[in-house]
Amino acid sequence: MSDVSPRTVLWKNLWTDNPIFVQILGICSTLAVTNNLANTLIMTVAVIFVTGLTNVTVSVMKSLIPRKVRMIVQTLIIAFYVILVDIVLRAYLPEISKALGPYVGLIITNCIIMGRAEAFAQANPPAIALWDGLTSGAGYMGVLVIVAVIRELLGSGSLLGFRIFGQNFIPWTIMVMPPSAFFLLGGLIWVAKTIMLRKEAE
Repeated sequence: MSDVSPRTVLWKNLWTDNPIFVQILGICSTLAVTNNLANTLIMTVAVIFVTGLTNVTVSVMKSLIPRKVRMIVQTLIIAFYVILVDIVLRAYLPEISKALGPYVGLIITNCIIMGRAEAFAQANPPAIALWDGLTSGAGYMGVLVIVAVIRELLGSGSLLGFRIFGQNFIPWTIMVMPPSAFFLLGGLIWVAKTIMLRKEAE
């Protein structure tokens, strides 16, 4: 069992071991859904929900899962929670569910969720495993929201349906296309790593 504290887990997942900045995981959804902030918020909240509950479930069941089928069982647990998310979105947010399309289902293949289940939940008690899942998802959410805000703001001049720039604003077409997410994410990773390296040097 690892000796970890909630504060350490929070700091690592939000910054020093951020799943996107440092581990470079979950990149596909960054490119796919961040052209719209509302979709990004729903997607990332879903990932937080799935990561947290997957972690606590794996932690509770770890002594019951045979080693040879551990990865298969973890995938089934993830799929169960993703299906719950999909059902809720279809029932209560049908427009957003339609806009997200297959990307909700692809949460099952999100490396962040499987990575936290395997690397952390397997070795820690349920409470801290839940916290790790929630904060890891929050670290992922923070990066995607930054990218989504920039893309929607420059791509349409609005945020969450509210116009920010005036009528004279000319939208940047590139910002609604996937390559913009790639370059923005690269820039954010560069800035984050630069800050981390400077702090280490100090």
